[in-house]
This record gives sequence, structure tokens and C-alpha cells, in this order.
Amino acid sequence: MPEISVLVEGGKASAGAPLGPALGPLGVNISQVVSTINDKTKGFSGMKVPVKVKVDASSKSFEVEVGSPPVSALIKKEISLQKGAANPKEQNVGNISMSQVKELAEMKLDNLSSYKIKSAVREIIGTCNSMGVTVEGKKAKEIQREFDEGKWDSVFPEEAKKS
Repeated sequence: MPEISVLVEGGKASAGAPLGPALGPLGVNISQVVSTINDKTKGFSGMKVPVKVKVDASSKSFEVEVGSPPVSALIKKEISLQKGAANPKEQNVGNISMSQVKELAEMKLDNLSSYKIKSAVREIIGTCNSMGVTVEGKKAKEIQREFDEGKWDSVFPEEAKKS
């Protein structure tokens, strides 16, 4: 079963590149595939979303799997940011609250390398740092140090990753 993986903007897939040229030789109805992708990704408007299209060449049927947007895209949407900092060490482009970070970590837990929410939060904070986004008005190193000191333990109790 051929599989095509693409990154599309939520709700705005089109029959043009990269989808059309990849799907054309497989003989599926491209407009149906595009319509299905747009229906499944409309909740991610304004974000790039990974999409896999599996095609059964004999029956000309297809399945569309929508992945989760990258953490950076979720952060940008959460704080209404156009783009990250060009030089995150010197430039601060936004601020995110710890409750927003926790929400993103819970949303992405299955797709991160972390198994526990506290570790996932630390990954999200690291992404914020690379984008020039502060957390609770502080740089990532300061927040990470607070984690090590136990300041956030009551907010992020260690819990096993759901399986």
C-alpha cells in the first residue's frame, strides 16, 4: 500500500504540489483526498500539520492520517506569535504561562520522547527557549533551575505516560 507523507497547512491542502503530483500516478480521486485532508485538519488552521495518505492502488481507496503539529507551531498559536526570534539568545518575542506550557505538554505527551508530564514540560520549555519565548517572564535556564529546586513539583506531579 503506497503511502505519501506531506506537511500541509491546516484546512488549506490543495491539488497542487506536493499532493497532486504524488497522488496522480496512484489513480485516486485527488479532489476527494484534498477534501478529506481539509476536513480533518481544519482545527489546525494556520499551522503546518503532518499528514499521511495511504492508497490502495487496486481499489483506488485511501486513508488519511493526521499527525500532531510540531511543538513550535502549537506555541506560536497559543501566544498568537507570527514567528520565533531570529536570535533567541538576544531577542525575546513573547511570553507563555506555565499553565499554557502544561496544556501543550499534555497535548503532545504521546509524541514527545518523555514518558512523564514533568519531563514533557521541560521539553516544551526548551522549545520555547529556542524560539525566544520566555516562560512566566523568565528565560528557560531559570525555569529549568526552578524545576531542579522543586518549585514546580506541586504543579507537575510525576505521573506515568498513558499507554
